[in-house]
Amino acid sequence: MHFNFRSLSLLIIVFFAVACKNDNKNYDVSARDQFIDSLMVQMTLREKIGQMNQYSVGAEMTGPNAATDHAERYQRFVNGEVGSVLNTLGAKDTRKLQQLVVENSRLGIPLIFAYDVIHGYKTIFPIPLAESASWDLEAIKLSARVAAKEASAAGIQWTFAPMVDISRDARWGRVMEGAGEDPYLGSEIARARILGFQGDDLSSLSTISACAKHFAGYGFGEAGKDYNSVTVGKNTLHNVILPPFAASVDAGVATFMNAFNDIDGVPSTANDYLLRNLLAKKWGFEGVVVSDWNSIGEMINHGTAVDKADAARQAVIAGSDIDMEADAYINHLEELVNSGSVSEGLIDEAVKEILSLKYELGLFEDPYRYCDEAREKELLGHDNHIKASREVATKSIVLLKNEGELLPLDNVRNLAVIGPLAKDKDSPLGNWRAAVPSGSAVSLYEGLQARFDDEINIQYAEGCKLSIGPNNFSQEVKIEEEDESGFAEAIRIAKNADVVLMVLGETAYMSGEARSRADIGLPGLQLDLLKAVHKVNKNVVLILMNGRPLAIPWEVENIPVIVEAWHLGSQAGHALADVLSGDINPSGKLTMSFPRHVGQMPLYYNHLNTGRPASDAVFYAHHMDVENSPLFPFGYGLSYTSFKYRNMMVTKEGGEVEVKVSVQNIGNRDGSEVVQLYIRDKVASISRPIKELKAFKKVPIKAGDTKEIAFTLRKEDFSFYDGNGDLVFEPGEFAIQIGPNSRDVITQSLIID
Repeated sequence: MHFNFRSLSLLIIVFFAVACKNDNKNYDVSARDQFIDSLMVQMTLREKIGQMNQYSVGAEMTGPNAATDHAERYQRFVNGEVGSVLNTLGAKDTRKLQQLVVENSRLGIPLIFAYDVIHGYKTIFPIPLAESASWDLEAIKLSARVAAKEASAAGIQWTFAPMVDISRDARWGRVMEGAGEDPYLGSEIARARILGFQGDDLSSLSTISACAKHFAGYGFGEAGKDYNSVTVGKNTLHNVILPPFAASVDAGVATFMNAFNDIDGVPSTANDYLLRNLLAKKWGFEGVVVSDWNSIGEMINHGTAVDKADAARQAVIAGSDIDMEADAYINHLEELVNSGSVSEGLIDEAVKEILSLKYELGLFEDPYRYCDEAREKELLGHDNHIKASREVATKSIVLLKNEGELLPLDNVRNLAVIGPLAKDKDSPLGNWRAAVPSGSAVSLYEGLQARFDDEINIQYAEGCKLSIGPNNFSQEVKIEEEDESGFAEAIRIAKNADVVLMVLGETAYMSGEARSRADIGLPGLQLDLLKAVHKVNKNVVLILMNGRPLAIPWEVENIPVIVEAWHLGSQAGHALADVLSGDINPSGKLTMSFPRHVGQMPLYYNHLNTGRPASDAVFYAHHMDVENSPLFPFGYGLSYTSFKYRNMMVTKEGGEVEVKVSVQNIGNRDGSEVVQLYIRDKVASISRPIKELKAFKKVPIKAGDTKEIAFTLRKEDFSFYDGNGDLVFEPGEFAIQIGPNSRDVITQSLIID
């Protein structure tokens, strides 16, 4: 029979009325399964495979000439041979495309609409690496929550976020999209983002499905190059790369995305060990696995598939449910099933997960529920969202250096603001800026004007220029490399200033996907400009806007004040003005180490000791021409006040270890401190890191006050994963370390058995 949306709605209402609620779901699981089973019985093999087919479709598919201009794809939508879509945006256009499918295909199965909602939709928050520097899980959850509200109002039900890849190499452009170098912190942030996107009810109109990506190893590409080969051992795989993905499953993430890379020669998209053995069997993940863009087709380039038919066979057998933009499944799976190369049971498994997600999103009940133009108009860019963006941005700023206490700008009367990014309203949006118009951020210059008005005389000079091309994907973005004609004006205003703000760094598209850099210093003429200004005025505050850690040794040695401002989003200028003025005391801490030189890459705090650790001898693990240590270590960040750690106590009781420390604010300003706890397993069956983050707390402490901070560690905190991915505990001596960053710690040791 023809099973259209109206009969689907009737059936779902019946099923909603019966059976018991599952404690972990806001719907009836048995009713869902009955509904899906009854639907799948009616589906042809071709229609099932259609649910596994995902296309990128812009507004052109909803226009007046869609049927003629995009004939093949248009017909596949009409035939019910497309299950999900990415890049169709807005309540109006998503309704048109949904209507095309629901009202014309035989069974009327609705589409899922997906998009890369990475750090906001219309209201843009700081890039994820910046947000991770807040160490504030509630703020990170809030950012995802706002993004979900806006995206869902614009017809989106699925975001390809969070990116939970751990990366230790600042050359890789996509470090801006993650949470840094540490697996424990990365796991906690993954949970926060997933809960922010999904809430506790996917059927709620204000939530969207999250996607843990890229599974797995994408952040370990050789030489920091995007899409590159990955060579890692089992120890690194299980103890560094995989924990945030396991945490994502624990948090109830709805979907996973494959990585582009291979691991030990096997592309992740067809990696049976990752997808079947680990994700499905060991971790019990029952959600949807989607390929990355054409990652099934790219298996041919990897040299592991003869053609797309072979790639489709390998990917579906390994456990990849949806083919994003490769046309491999829709063109070849039917033939593969009919020939016996692929079991139809594998197709059924994938389709059941896809249809279950649609059910959980409420799309069978009402496929147009996310297509409300009035709601879209009300929620996009809402005042509360703008306020939240500004709040999260202030928490993401890291004060790296403040010699002479030039900050905050308490007694400044003449301020020079210099640099190509000072008035830039686009770069603060960062890469992956979803649906926000280009050039819509509050610039730093605008933020300073709004905050200080007539209190400070502000003069501006560009110094050197930006050169930006026409679009997000092909534009050549650079900072002037030859023309020094703007230096003279910059020097002139700097000479008469009490303080000079130098606003330098990377434009938005110098980081992100396919934006790896071999040289991670200040690009273009910016360092020359900085040196020229510094010659005439030593009171320089360097404000860095960037999407990755930078190698800035001269700057650190010579410039008294450095502020890591990242790409802070829509409210960047106001947030920076809040911190520079002292209205907000900075509290951010780095989640990636800053190198002295790009030759140190990859650089990370939780490295192994090696058989030749650092020493005063000649023959040990080091470079001859640069120190081993980073410029700024993981967890580092200053405040306008100071904190003192003392009275550390470690006690064992039962199977738990309690760690306490007193932290006093010894300055004259209220502030917040991120108290960090690390451990070191001194002897184990495999070499263990010199330290590992195991807990942290961000605590506000008033000037002069002392707070006692307590942590409880359990046996699993002293455990590690073996080569099979099993958590093992080995008794022995452990060092417990507490401090404001990974370098400056106080330590006590104890035996744990």
